[in-house]
Amino acid sequence: MSDARRPLEGKVALVTGGSRGIGRSIARHLAAAGARVALTYHENASLAADVVSRITADGASAVSVHLSLPSRDSVRKALREIGDVLGPVDILVNNAGISQEKPFESITDDDWVRMIAVNLQGPFMCTQEVLPGMVRKNWGRIINISSVGGQWGGFNQVHYAAAKAGLINLTKSTARIYGRHGITANAIAIGLVLTDMSRREMESDEGRRKVETIPLGRAGEPEEVARVAVFLAGKGSAYVNGKTINVNGGMYVG
Repeated sequence: MSDARRPLEGKVALVTGGSRGIGRSIARHLAAAGARVALTYHENASLAADVVSRITADGASAVSVHLSLPSRDSVRKALREIGDVLGPVDILVNNAGISQEKPFESITDDDWVRMIAVNLQGPFMCTQEVLPGMVRKNWGRIINISSVGGQWGGFNQVHYAAAKAGLINLTKSTARIYGRHGITANAIAIGLVLTDMSRREMESDEGRRKVETIPLGRAGEPEEVARVAVFLAGKGSAYVNGKTINVNGGMYVG
């Protein structure tokens, strides 16, 4: 049974791309809220292991597993490993993704295919694979990490923006189909958040100009995204479904 301090007690959460940045922060906050957390990594097992050690040092349960998106076999293997150790996934956070700064006319077919494959097909596969277990329990939370770029389009990341727009629509579709099974699906549209992945953009002239246009006048912190993810994973958001929550300092309206 959960209490106010650990509202996710008894739940199993999977955070893809949980070894660093926003995913790392989400994994730690979900664990602090009582969830047993699985986080995935693609290349850096040591970073993932460090997150697990920090979570377990705080008295929570966590494991890290390898995941290569968009490989269906890899998704299934990861879910089997998680199920053997923690149990079936109740909360899925589709956070893993890639970005690429490139002018529209320079984007190649390979760039486009890889971006869509990792940032949209990957979440589709993970969602599709966890849904049967959620349907059986008549409870589930799917949280997709999208972007303001998916709402207003991209400038030097057109393929990234297109994938994130698709992720928002995948969120809405999942919410419409599976809400009757006690499963909610929501997206978080981030803006400029201080992570390793965003550093190159933030250091560019275009990135600095973007920061200046944010109504709050600054970039976000990973923890500010993580706290919203914890809310969407818990009981307090039980009637929030198919929503895109902007965690971008007002960037979308600005």
